[in-house]
Amino acid sequence: YVGFDQGGLLTDAVNQKPHAVLLLDEIEKAHPDLFNILLQVMDYGTLTDNNGKKADFRNVILIMTSNAGARNLAKASIGIENRAASQGNDMKAIKELFSPEFLNRLDAIVSFSGLDTKTVLHVVEKFLAELEMQLLEKKVDLEINTEAKEWLAQHGYDEKYGARPLQRVIQEKIKRVLADEILFGRLEKGGSVSIGVENEDLSFHYAPREQPAAEAAELES
Repeated sequence: YVGFDQGGLLTDAVNQKPHAVLLLDEIEKAHPDLFNILLQVMDYGTLTDNNGKKADFRNVILIMTSNAGARNLAKASIGIENRAASQGNDMKAIKELFSPEFLNRLDAIVSFSGLDTKTVLHVVEKFLAELEMQLLEKKVDLEINTEAKEWLAQHGYDEKYGARPLQRVIQEKIKRVLADEILFGRLEKGGSVSIGVENEDLSFHYAPREQPAAEAAELES
């Protein structure tokens, strides 16, 4: 697997920053050898790499994420009883993926519910803020109303895949439209765009950029 012959990547990083939080995302996708390495870390608090270099993990907080149980989460309904059942399904999925030796060395397993509407809207606003900064470089001001943000949250969030589809929705429904206008259309010289919702789809309204007085005077002369 990629990187198996490159010893020292993890041990060097830990030796440089012995007080750290080590995050391993989607741990279920890791090579089986990694679990043996983690068992050594959790058992002895140290790790020796292929080069014989040792790293001290006693002051490292190890956090691992997993999508185990995500399919069950997508099927779950709202409610205290269903949430408890969902957490039980999560543990069942985790036990199927990881060995008892591995699970017994974990201090805690935290189960997460799906994102609520308020949180998804925060994610929408984050992506839109990034887009707004990109558009400012093209002298384009972006204004998007609450209804349009809610539309993006509804079409960009999936209970199974989380908020990952949101970037694709923004790319297809907003960025591509604005890219055409910036290159060939109404935003070639900058301007502003207001995004709302009409007929259950996003709508775009454009306005030309107002030229500063000094710039306008130069053009007239």
